[in-house]
Amino acid sequence: MADSPKSKAAERSAAERSAAELLKAADRSVGEMAERLCDAALAGDRRSLARLLTAVENRTSLAERALRRLYPLAGHAQLIGVTGPPGAGKSTLVAALIAELRRAGRPVAVVAVDPSSPITGGAVLGDRVRMQAYADDTDVFIRSMASRGHSGGLSSATTAAAAVFDAVGFDVVLIETVGTGQSEVEVAAAADTTIVVEAPDMGDEIQAIKAGLLEVADIIVVNKGDRPGAHRTAGQLHAMLADTPRESRPGRPAPKHPEVLVTTAATGDGVSELLAAIDRHRSAARGSDGEAVRLKRAEAQVWAVLVDRLHTRVLELEGAEDLVAALPDGAPAAVLPPVATPGSAPRQVAPRRTGPLAADELLRSVASHEIDPYAAADAILDRLVGRAAGSGRGDTQSRRGRAD
Repeated sequence: MADSPKSKAAERSAAERSAAELLKAADRSVGEMAERLCDAALAGDRRSLARLLTAVENRTSLAERALRRLYPLAGHAQLIGVTGPPGAGKSTLVAALIAELRRAGRPVAVVAVDPSSPITGGAVLGDRVRMQAYADDTDVFIRSMASRGHSGGLSSATTAAAAVFDAVGFDVVLIETVGTGQSEVEVAAAADTTIVVEAPDMGDEIQAIKAGLLEVADIIVVNKGDRPGAHRTAGQLHAMLADTPRESRPGRPAPKHPEVLVTTAATGDGVSELLAAIDRHRSAARGSDGEAVRLKRAEAQVWAVLVDRLHTRVLELEGAEDLVAALPDGAPAAVLPPVATPGSAPRQVAPRRTGPLAADELLRSVASHEIDPYAAADAILDRLVGRAAGSGRGDTQSRRGRAD
């Protein structure tokens, strides 16, 4: 005897209730796990911190829960970006900076980004091999991340990882990029101070003044100072920077006037002078320049969350699989992040704003750590969806008027 329509409807209703209960249970489980890991990491448990960073790198729902908890606690660490061409000695210089900072008693975290293979997607994650001397130091935490096809010399999760280190109490966070070219300058938006590392005789003057790395440098370091030509290279850079205009042009950012230093990272020569220059730049940039850097960082964080949110919504559309399949090779890995899992975090409500400066005000709130990037991204996305819905209603009414 066939089931009646009422019994089938009851079965569907029971199945829907069961699915909803499972989702709620998963949500509670993710939330509880995030809280436990955050509590342990804030108490100094490095294993819990490592698990949080893995979740952040994989952009899971647990990471969102944790970042909502930790982001308001961040904003105190000194973020130092170290970038430059391959072979300039970035990793060796980072190791020398760690040694100098530890002598001063300052806890240090390192985010070292390694390039991912465009063929296999794998990464060696070998930067930390040069920093093994600090493996047993509980006040040094080194995290390697793969770029995973992300351009700009960083991983897409670099800024979020730095915020986690900041929140759990590290005084300095060093961000080492992959060996960058002339246009991969994303680190400038992620760090308070950007160090560009050059090596002697790696190009002529024309190569050095090409647009890109030198324009974002707060400090230029000519490393491998024991090699012939190191001081000549530093002198050439000094001469070029002396011709930089002192005032900005309308509509353009103010030109930077970085210090040029010579170091030999392998022996530690010049590293203490570099650290003093970093501290001088931090003191000088506490005003409007520092605010501009924080706004750029906030914008990058909010954009990353917006991409996640939009990706999830696109995949929920009918035929989304065909849309993703039609993208160029490598686009999903480079542009589209993983889909959020069902236990996503409850949204923090951002303050409602109106007017043309609403987005800027949200970014300022993120930069000052008043709200987290997820709340700002959700507010912007809700506003966009509301405008689209309002526009659709207006178009419908217009068409009805023309039909009448």
